[in-house]
Amino acid sequence: MTRVVKVMAPALVAVLFLLGWHLWVEWQQIPVYLVPGPAKVWDTLVADWGLLSASLLNTAKIAATALGCALLLGVTCAFVFVQSRWIEASLFPYAILLQVTPIVAIAPLIIIWVKDTFIALVVCATIVALFPIIANTTLGLRSVDPGLRDMFRLYRANRWQTLARLRIPSALPYFFAGLRVSTGLALIGAVVAEFVAGTGGTSSGLAYQILMAGLQLNIPRLFAALALIALTGVVLFAAVSLLSRWVLGRWHESEIKHWD
Repeated sequence: MTRVVKVMAPALVAVLFLLGWHLWVEWQQIPVYLVPGPAKVWDTLVADWGLLSASLLNTAKIAATALGCALLLGVTCAFVFVQSRWIEASLFPYAILLQVTPIVAIAPLIIIWVKDTFIALVVCATIVALFPIIANTTLGLRSVDPGLRDMFRLYRANRWQTLARLRIPSALPYFFAGLRVSTGLALIGAVVAEFVAGTGGTSSGLAYQILMAGLQLNIPRLFAALALIALTGVVLFAAVSLLSRWVLGRWHESEIKHWD
């Protein structure tokens, strides 16, 4: 599949979706306060860009910081887990506990305990984004080809040589798979934490704009904020995918044979 087709195919789907949305709203004569058409959403996005762009920057800053923290903590935990089956068996259930605990249940406590609102929101988003990196990186570090492992033992490679030259390269595809998932989860965690915190003023994010737009029945602004969140998620995912292709593209089949 050519690069042009890979770009044009989803673009065509987006055009058809927007056209269908526009025709449906016009044909049904749906009021703007219920479902605005794409043209109205675009006009609102342009008119309120100063407000929405500042909120977008705040939300993106929280999501990016949380993703960085989840990356650092997740990779560190994975390296600790693979040192011993006993360590993994003792600590991994607590990583699962973080994953299955609803962030909306513990976010109010975190916001109360942590005085700095930005740090509190980052902590909430980090908790949401952490588990995929831990799970996938741990799995990757353990998914070593037995033949290569035996060869390293035959040549008497020490623990650090085996880790740097065998385990880490083998884990990279798993790591990037987890990172793709965590990228979206970091943004979701940031938005959910903002909903719970309800911060306004100059530090308000897109979640606050959605809340206020809903209370004011400013539905076009609500849709515009949702569109910015979705676009931010796509951009973050694309950035991680490009990084993965750059790192793995020359040697791993997941990227060499990308798009048959």
